[in-house]
Amino acid sequence: MGDYVRQLPGHSADLARPTGTAQRLHLDLPLLGLLLTLTTFGLVVLYSASGQDMGAVIRQGRFFLVGFMVMIVAAQISLQRFQRWGPWFYLGGIGLLVAVDVAGVGAKGAQRWLSLGGFRFQPSELMKLVVPMTVAWYLADRTLPPRFKYIMACLAIIALPAALILIQPDLGTALLIAASGLFVVFMAGLGWRYIVSAVVLACASAWPVWMYGLKDYQKQRILTLLSPESDKLGAGWNIIQSKTAIGSGGWDGKGWMKGTQSQLDFLPESHTDFIIAVLAEEWGLRGVIMLAGLYLLLLLRGFWIGLHARSTYGRLMAGSLTLTFFVYIFVNMGMVAGLLPVVGVPLPLVSAGGTSVVSLLAGFGLLMAVSTEQRMVAR
Repeated sequence: MGDYVRQLPGHSADLARPTGTAQRLHLDLPLLGLLLTLTTFGLVVLYSASGQDMGAVIRQGRFFLVGFMVMIVAAQISLQRFQRWGPWFYLGGIGLLVAVDVAGVGAKGAQRWLSLGGFRFQPSELMKLVVPMTVAWYLADRTLPPRFKYIMACLAIIALPAALILIQPDLGTALLIAASGLFVVFMAGLGWRYIVSAVVLACASAWPVWMYGLKDYQKQRILTLLSPESDKLGAGWNIIQSKTAIGSGGWDGKGWMKGTQSQLDFLPESHTDFIIAVLAEEWGLRGVIMLAGLYLLLLLRGFWIGLHARSTYGRLMAGSLTLTFFVYIFVNMGMVAGLLPVVGVPLPLVSAGGTSVVSLLAGFGLLMAVSTEQRMVAR
């Protein structure tokens, strides 16, 4: 099979003269409008989910502000620079992950954070952006679809940070980072024989991984998924209360700030991982559909940008970032609904969080950089 067309000929970026504030700032207005709508809606839901804690809303608003600033800065940087900087970001990220394992801050039995000058952040969240950048950098100037040796090199790039994050331990984030890198390989035109072989290998390794690869609490999460009622007051409590909140909301919901499961503290982690259960209880199914509609529009816009990217690197990055965002949504909703094990994945741009918000919005800044190149060529 032939290689992808790496750049559209016959156009000069120098001929493009942006007009209007949005174009001068390299902003994709449809994407920006959807993000502002989603984050505003997220703050409204968070206010109720946090027990009307205005301090939590202000804190999250600050994270959003920082995230949007990072997004705007990222949109000003050309993709060529991102491509050159990719391996250096990767090396820096590996260094931070090693620092976490050596001198990180622990909480709830996990060591996932670094504290610098009183500011605490989670380096693994940054790797969700850095890993696909690095894999895309590696593949962009090579023959596509990738040959076997290139695929093996990509797997090594993905496996190192994933292994360091598993040590923390943080299985959910490790899987998301692995997925973000694998999506780049998939977008590069991975042959079906490799995909089928990977599925067969995954099925064959399920039993050894269960016996020797998973910790006891990870096994318990899977067993709880299959039968949460077996330990109603223990491991199954979260899922049972989440399902109760979702089911009791019906179509119309109980009303904003009137949910019983969340307001009476029956629902754990209501402002973080399980925030969509609060939304379902108070806003009902129509509230969930409204949120899902916003997510769908964001995903469609991301795919549209990737489809019209001018370069292979831009296509790989846009496709991977959009698919990774989808996995965030799918895993969190599946987890809260009791369809997937609880792995601690927040609902993107709605759950309370700092580093995850900034890294997600930085990724959308990269999407805007891809969109900027496409517009400049079109002009």
